[in-house]
Amino acid sequence: LAGSVAVGKSTTGRVLQALLARWPSHPSVELVPTDGFLFPNAVLEERGLMTRKGFPESYDLTRLLNFLAEVKSGRERIEAPVYSHLVYDVLPDQAIVIERPDIVIVEGLNVLQPAKLPKDGAAIPFVSDFFDFSIYIDAADGLIEDWYVERFLRLRQTAFRDPASYFHRYATLSEEEANSIGLSLWRTINLVNLTENILPTRQRADLILVPSEHYRKVLR
Repeated sequence: LAGSVAVGKSTTGRVLQALLARWPSHPSVELVPTDGFLFPNAVLEERGLMTRKGFPESYDLTRLLNFLAEVKSGRERIEAPVYSHLVYDVLPDQAIVIERPDIVIVEGLNVLQPAKLPKDGAAIPFVSDFFDFSIYIDAADGLIEDWYVERFLRLRQTAFRDPASYFHRYATLSEEEANSIGLSLWRTINLVNLTENILPTRQRADLILVPSEHYRKVLR
């Protein structure tokens, strides 16, 4: 399940998980976000990649490929890393435990991106090689921008107020200031990632969902 930041991947994933689990032949359905496969902040800071979080180079691709290979092999018990949007980092002491489910839904920005091809032509695995079916959630840039800023304003009133939040400093912003910062974050980071890395993978999906404003309201 692929698509831009703020396009509704996580919520769509949870809806799919609930619906698929209702099938008599698929009682066990797991949802794994690829956020957990981001490098920890300490590594990103060391490599100068904190402002590139979510871009291909910010992910531990080897760890993600190993996880998917273990799922496909039918290993009895597998652990996936957990990412906290509150502290904006991978949680080293937590894990999503996968115990041979019938279906695994993998959602994230990077799931349909091809790997960097080796110059010697050697065969290498792509993340998408492990999928039986892939979905890309598409939407006009203007809609996603509105949704991103709307979410940023909402978080300013909720999660950002928690002193443990990485973005706690934004909790006291005025609505005008928050709107300006939200737009800046979208246009200088997330829109760039969408244009350069995420949108080009759209045609690799088996199904493209094109949401509308009504879709977003339903998912809320």
